[in-house]
Amino acid sequence: MPFKANQDRRHHIPKQRHRVTNWAAYDIALCQRGSLTVWFTEAAIAAWKAEPRCTPGGQPRYSALAITTALTLRAVFRLALRQTEGLIASLLRLLDLDLAAPDHSTISRRGETLPVSRPRPGSEPVHLLVDSTGLKLCGPGEWLVEKHAARARRSWRKLHIGVDADTGEIIAAELTSKDVDDGSQVGPLLEQIARPVASFTGDGAYDRDDVYREVCQRHPDAAVIVPPRSSAVPSATAEIAPTKRDPPAADRRARSHGLAAGIWLQLACPGGGRYRPLQASDR
Repeated sequence: MPFKANQDRRHHIPKQRHRVTNWAAYDIALCQRGSLTVWFTEAAIAAWKAEPRCTPGGQPRYSALAITTALTLRAVFRLALRQTEGLIASLLRLLDLDLAAPDHSTISRRGETLPVSRPRPGSEPVHLLVDSTGLKLCGPGEWLVEKHAARARRSWRKLHIGVDADTGEIIAAELTSKDVDDGSQVGPLLEQIARPVASFTGDGAYDRDDVYREVCQRHPDAAVIVPPRSSAVPSATAEIAPTKRDPPAADRRARSHGLAAGIWLQLACPGGGRYRPLQASDR
């Protein structure tokens, strides 16, 4: 079937147009993209060298802080191990610090067993974004197809995730078979979130009564922002006891699209980088 067979019956959401009104702040934010500011605090300088240990074996020269700094710079600038060693050595020379840079072998060896501390979640409400994606399982069948052109059945799984809109962190995940729909996994995803939920945002697959019911039971004050389907109609009790799903479809669709665009811009570059922050005049 051609892609545009049902073009006349499709619902089209107009593309939002944003006007840049804060050109001064926008210009400064673009310039800051190329700025590089590196400094070492007194506490970091004092903790650069490893403390002596009493256990058998050689004494470490560099602390976990030094290895973490090297791995962070490597991840930010996408450097190889030897390039990371050269970058740290040049920074220490420019800052006139009497510190030794860890070599690439030490960075690689210590990085495998270095404990990474994860930030603890706060108590502020979270803006939850939910969606799902397909995962293809690879095994001997894939090798047979590539090597001997043998036929093999494809095996798929479905990963349902919940993302914090402010930090981009995956705070809930559920792995199911490919036949499980998205709306049925809202309850298991919400069970994994201990913080209060301020808003629940998803695509049209979550426009169901059970999804609204799951969110309202666990977080009554949460705003459910889901675009309605093209055939959406008010419920039978819309005039007497309206629910969160009963507002007009056009209003829900516009509100969902507007908030999703704002969250996408914020996730793309928080604080004004490639995409500028939204202004009050854009609404």
